[in-house]
Amino acid sequence: MLLTDNETKVDLLNTESIAETITTLLRERPDSPVTVGIHGDWGAGKSSILEMIESRLVGEKDVLCLKFNGWRFQGFEDAKIALIEGIVTGLLEARPLTEKTAAVVKDVFKRIEWLKVARKAGGFALTAFAGIASLDEVQTIVEGLEVMASDPSKLVTKENLDKAIAGIKSVIKPAQSKNVPKEIEEFRKAFDKLLDAAGINQLVVLIDDLDRCLPDTTIETLEAIRLFVFAQRTAFVVAADETMIEYAVRKHFPDLPETTGPRDYARNYLEKLIQVPFRIPPLGETETRIYVTLLLAGTNFPADHAGYNKLIRAARERLKRPWSSAPLDAEAVTTALGQDAGRAKDALFLSDQIGPILASGARGNPRQIKRFLNTLLLRKRTADARGFGSDINLRALAKLMLAERYFPVQFSQIATVSVVHEKGRCDDLAALETLMRQEQSETEVEGKKPTASTEIKAGNLFAEWKQSDSMKAWARIQPPLGKLDLRPYLFATKDKKDYFGPATVLGHLYEIAERLMGVRFAVQGMDAELRQLAMPEAEKLFDAVKARVAGADDLDLQPPGIEGLVVLVRAHASLQGRLLDFLEVLPAPKLGPWVLKGWEGVIQGTENTARFQRLLDKWSKSGGEMLKAAASAAGKSRGGGR
Repeated sequence: MLLTDNETKVDLLNTESIAETITTLLRERPDSPVTVGIHGDWGAGKSSILEMIESRLVGEKDVLCLKFNGWRFQGFEDAKIALIEGIVTGLLEARPLTEKTAAVVKDVFKRIEWLKVARKAGGFALTAFAGIASLDEVQTIVEGLEVMASDPSKLVTKENLDKAIAGIKSVIKPAQSKNVPKEIEEFRKAFDKLLDAAGINQLVVLIDDLDRCLPDTTIETLEAIRLFVFAQRTAFVVAADETMIEYAVRKHFPDLPETTGPRDYARNYLEKLIQVPFRIPPLGETETRIYVTLLLAGTNFPADHAGYNKLIRAARERLKRPWSSAPLDAEAVTTALGQDAGRAKDALFLSDQIGPILASGARGNPRQIKRFLNTLLLRKRTADARGFGSDINLRALAKLMLAERYFPVQFSQIATVSVVHEKGRCDDLAALETLMRQEQSETEVEGKKPTASTEIKAGNLFAEWKQSDSMKAWARIQPPLGKLDLRPYLFATKDKKDYFGPATVLGHLYEIAERLMGVRFAVQGMDAELRQLAMPEAEKLFDAVKARVAGADDLDLQPPGIEGLVVLVRAHASLQGRLLDFLEVLPAPKLGPWVLKGWEGVIQGTENTARFQRLLDKWSKSGGEMLKAAASAAGKSRGGGR
């Protein structure tokens, strides 16, 4: 069973307190308009809080709760009008009215049609929603449109203009029209009468996923909300990441004055619209460990399992004071689950094991935590299905995946070494884990200061890793991995990167190839080591490094691997032909002047130096401007071999 990423009414994060606070706030003054914001990063639990608010209001007879997803209006020509119509239509569907109230319904839709006409009139829409147009302005626009309609060549289509003119004339008549602010006020009054007719004392509109919309849709939805801000008995609860809303404001209003500053304006815009903001705090370490325990334990029990629900209640008690409470322990799990406690053993162990780093790496984001756990469970089940699941311990896989997710460079180093080791091990990792156990055992002795640890023999990776506090913290996590055959685990993680392809081709040479990708200082000392290689091995290395260089994104600057090729060809002169073949096929217009340097003592002999001279001539004519000049100068000054 995998963990669903949908909103839920089951509270594993103790965010129900936010839902309860907002619901109480809404019900204290149901007659007053209010706009509440639920802010948090993507995956923080905003949608679940909306679900909890909705479930709390369902039983209220005089309250109507409508929920809208911002994506629903993404494809509409005018999301603003679509949301307004959606609110009115949703109200009528939930509370069917009698024939006696038909006039009220008609009046509301008439006002909506008036807003649609304002949209059709182009620039008039801006003045309409800004509340500065008047009847005279509208009549002037209509007259102007009629004159332009006589010359269709000046317009997009005559048919569209005819529709706009007809719409404006049908809604805004001289005998009935008022100025725009008055019309908007009339809409609010008509909407208030509709609430009366429907027997609704409070309308609560929940807006979700607004931060996933394009900027224009976001702004139009907020503008629709602004139309209701002063409508009595109407409340909006908007769930969105405020930084994304600010981004939408800046994109929608790109020409904000310099003196104001776009960020200040965006923040002010949001704060003026959202009267009561709630920010969902990220999970701390204790909260993360409790959340992981509940999530993983929940995969073993149905939603209505009495023991599991008892465990949730116990967790909520601890979450009330996470600064002083401990995570769920074996005693709490046994008390809640009784004889089923064994089924939650892995959940408890994993929460203790990965909780601290997961809390820090995922920054307390529930969705990121859930995605990590889903990937863990999916990889284990895939390994089971492919027949090597017995070679993988779930806890060991979780520890390795922490490194993959949060320490990708070090994970790559571990993988590179392990796949070519005869037993699939990483000796440097074993040394680091041994060092961490020694330090921990010394500090656990009361009153004893840590002493110099027993000398541990290891390579360069160990020396690098022991300087990193984050790597040392990861190495302390149980179980130790250094003496395990990591190849099954790395094969299970190959959905992101296959370390076995290069390793299969290069075998024991793979580590040397990785080192040849280093800087000059690092590769210069490899000369003696490279000279000991047999010619087939040297050729295989050359092709591997050459492929990495050719695949570089930018050849304007010297790519990694060039210094490695220099040292390798210097150690095996017979590779000069391969080197020149490679240089000749590099795209001259994309090359920087670096390609001219570094070949002293590498390209030798009459035939090879002649080929390089011809290459200089080619670059002086077909390279980029800087390469042309440098190649021309090098060709003139060059005499004999380099």
